[in-house]
Amino acid sequence: QVRLVESGGGLVQAGDSLSLSCTASGRTVTMYVMGWFRQAPGKEREFVAAISWNRASTDYADSVRGRFTISGDNAKNTVYLQMNSLIPEDTANYFCAFQYDTTGWGTRISTSEDVYWGQGTQVTVSS
Repeated sequence: QVRLVESGGGLVQAGDSLSLSCTASGRTVTMYVMGWFRQAPGKEREFVAAISWNRASTDYADSVRGRFTISGDNAKNTVYLQMNSLIPEDTANYFCAFQYDTTGWGTRISTSEDVYWGQGTQVTVSS
């Protein structure tokens, strides 16, 4: 079992920055992918960003590429999401995701397979 604890989030104005963090605990001794998804009211959960276990590869949704940066600290089993130039469309509940990865360099999180989720943290961007 893996437990994910998120922090960060809040209410900001358009153009502001915000940082999220997510720490994994439990069975984290093997390789894994960690990332972020988000879900706005009335919409499906969507991929935001992910980082490989070796921290060499990252992936982003087109909607956030160039504005968001994902990073990680293996020693702390923690990933961070730095969100800059926020826009109202970024308003959503952000969920941390953890999935075991056999390669160490993968960035894909498949929601059709076993995924561990955080409790979610709300990000609201006012115009």
